[in-house]
Amino acid sequence: MVNKHSFKDFKETAVNIYRFILTENKPVGVREIARELELSSPSVAQHHLSRLEDAGLIQQQCGKYVIKKVVLQSNVKINRFLIPRPVFYLIFVIIALILECIICPPLPMHVYFVATFINIILMLICVYEIVRVYRTGRL
Repeated sequence: MVNKHSFKDFKETAVNIYRFILTENKPVGVREIARELELSSPSVAQHHLSRLEDAGLIQQQCGKYVIKKVVLQSNVKINRFLIPRPVFYLIFVIIALILECIICPPLPMHVYFVATFINIILMLICVYEIVRVYRTGRL
């Protein structure tokens, strides 16, 4: 049903449920999921949970659901947080820009401006990717 690296077959609600279970770090029940995600009823949550379970991504234990397979395409899980990968690239580019400002002033000005311009372009690309990950709700 689902590619091991894709959630294209699932609706946004199912992806949000998967993300919620992943970040909870504990078994969660149907009612808890419906309440936290503000779903219209527990049966809606149950429908999406069944689809996720059929795909082998979650499993039921003692009436509650836990993650069976972690699929993180564009995020890194640190403790309870899902952090988009471009955040780490952005941090790297910012550090490079700071080091450039400290180390490069002895260089000719045109080289300094070109390097700074490239770093700023890279920062904008990273910010764009981070916003895109949050808006699309990708994992």
